[in-house]
Amino acid sequence: MTRADDAHILHLFHSEKQEQQAFRLLVDKYKERLYWHIRKIVLSHEDTDDILQNTFVKIWQGLPDFRSASQLYTWMYRIATNEAINHLHETRRKVHGNSVEISEHLANTLESDLFFCGDDLQRRLQHAILTLSEKQRTVFNMRYFDDIPYEDMAQILGVAVGTLKATYHNAANKIKQQIRIIDLN
Repeated sequence: MTRADDAHILHLFHSEKQEQQAFRLLVDKYKERLYWHIRKIVLSHEDTDDILQNTFVKIWQGLPDFRSASQLYTWMYRIATNEAINHLHETRRKVHGNSVEISEHLANTLESDLFFCGDDLQRRLQHAILTLSEKQRTVFNMRYFDDIPYEDMAQILGVAVGTLKATYHNAANKIKQQIRIIDLN
């Protein structure tokens, strides 16, 4: 079965008695991309699975009102991003921590993750990414790993393109600096 394009999926969804088929096509097309997008934010496989499920529930609930003002995938990425960030905020609230403590929590999650299959360089990169603010980390991951164009990121995150470019540039510089510090130790 070939992957259906977004317009076809939306057409099926709005056709009588084909919502379930349309949603299955949508999940099949985007579940892996959204999984990895969320995973880069929260790092934990188990948390990612839960957040992905919540994301698809919200997508299902929102699809009847989706009017193609944005691209379907940017709309879904925005939902996934918000769900992942809300999860981090809830985790931070539960442990009564600040951004440093949540970064430490994420670093511990990375270290104990049985599903992490990267080499030492990838682990060092992930630790460097964890030194970034939540906003910088999200922008860096979307641009560096997912190669999402700035214009699409602007729709997903609700931030101006110029701000995103500056955020990415600053994040990349901080990561380079962190990796140099790690290499010196």
